[in-house]
Amino acid sequence: MSKILIIEDEAAIRRVLTKIISEENDAYKVEEAEDGLTGIEMIKDKDYDLVLCDIKMPKMDGVEVLEKAKKIKPEIPFVMISGHGDLDTAVNTMRLGAFDYISKPPDLNRLLNTVRNALDRKVLVVENKRLKKKVSKNYQMIGESKAITHIKEIIEKVAATDARVLITGPNGTGKELVAHWLHEKSERSKLPMIEVNCAAIPSELIESELFGHVKGSFTGANKDRAGKFEAANGGTIFLDEIGDMSLSAQAKVLRALQENRIQRVGSDKDIKVNVRVVAATNKDLKKEIAEGRFREDLYHRLAVILIKVPALNDRREDIPLLVDFFTNKISQEQGTAKKEFSKGAIKLLQSYDWTGNIRELRNVVERLIILGEQEVSEDDVKLFASK
Repeated sequence: MSKILIIEDEAAIRRVLTKIISEENDAYKVEEAEDGLTGIEMIKDKDYDLVLCDIKMPKMDGVEVLEKAKKIKPEIPFVMISGHGDLDTAVNTMRLGAFDYISKPPDLNRLLNTVRNALDRKVLVVENKRLKKKVSKNYQMIGESKAITHIKEIIEKVAATDARVLITGPNGTGKELVAHWLHEKSERSKLPMIEVNCAAIPSELIESELFGHVKGSFTGANKDRAGKFEAANGGTIFLDEIGDMSLSAQAKVLRALQENRIQRVGSDKDIKVNVRVVAATNKDLKKEIAEGRFREDLYHRLAVILIKVPALNDRREDIPLLVDFFTNKISQEQGTAKKEFSKGAIKLLQSYDWTGNIRELRNVVERLIILGEQEVSEDDVKLFASK
C-alpha cells in the first residue's frame, strides 16, 4: 500500500486529484490536507510515500512546506502543483529537492506517470536506506599504515566537497569501503548512496539501469522506470567497476557529468539530476584508454580526485589490527566467545602472499575461528590457512 498526501487549498482540485489517483490503483491510499500547516503536521505524524503539494496556499506556501518537510523526512518525494503563473517557482523547487511538478489543470497521463515514477524512486531510496543501516557498521577503515592514513586524510579533505572521486586498486582491497566513507562524511549523507556494479549488469541493460526507460522503449519495458541517477538525486552514485562499462553508456555518463542532465532510454526529455559521482575500478584505465575501451574525456571528468587503495601485501603492518577487527566481528555474528591469536599466528599471517587481499584475510580468519582452538596458534594457521 502506497500512502499519498495531497496538500491543496482548493477543494475541487483536491477531489479531482484524489479521484484520479485512487482509481488508478487500489494500492494507492490517498489523504488530503487543506493547507500547508495541516500538511506539515500530517507529515510529522505519519509516513507517506509521496506528497503532492500546491505552491500558492494560505498560511504556508508550498515552497515552505517543501523546505520544512525535507528537514523532517528527506526521503519523501515531493511533486509540486503549479498554476500558470507559478512555473518559474515550480522549476526552482526542483533545486530544493522536489521530484517533479505538474501544472493545473493536470494532464491525466502526465499526472499518473509522475506519481508512478516518484513512488518507484521512494522504493529505491527506502531500500538503499535499509541497506545503509545494515552495512554502515561494517564499513570501518582499519589500519594505521602510511597508505591508509593518507587515504583517511584525503577523505577528510574531500568528503565535504562535491568533487568527483575515482578509486583504484585490486579486487578485495576495500574500494567500496572508501566510497561509503566519502558519502557518510559528506553533507549528502542524509540522502542515498546508490551503488551500481557495472560489471554485473549486461551491457544491453546498463543504460536502462543507470538512466531509466520509458514504456515500450525495448522488449520487456512494460512501464516507465526511474534509473539509478534519479534515485541518487541529491545524494551519491557509486559506479563500481566502471572500467567494464560499455562505450555507449560511458558517453551518456559523460553527458550527465557535463550537463547534470540525463535522458531515459526511449525518451528525448531531459531530466535534471544533482548527484555526486564516485567511481571505482580494478583496471588500469590509462591502458584501457590506449586500447580504445575507455573514454579519455570521461576519465578526466571522473578522476578529479584519485584515491589508490593499496594491496594488503603493501600494508602488512595493518594485519594485526585487521585480524582483531574481524575476530570481534565474526564472534559477535556467531554469538561465540572471542578467540585470541598468538603472536606466532599473527606473524605467520603477516608473511603470507595475500592475492585476495582483505577479502581473503577475512575468510581465513573466519576459518581459523571455526576450526582452531581457543587460542589460534601458529600450527593452526599452518593447518587451516594453507593456500
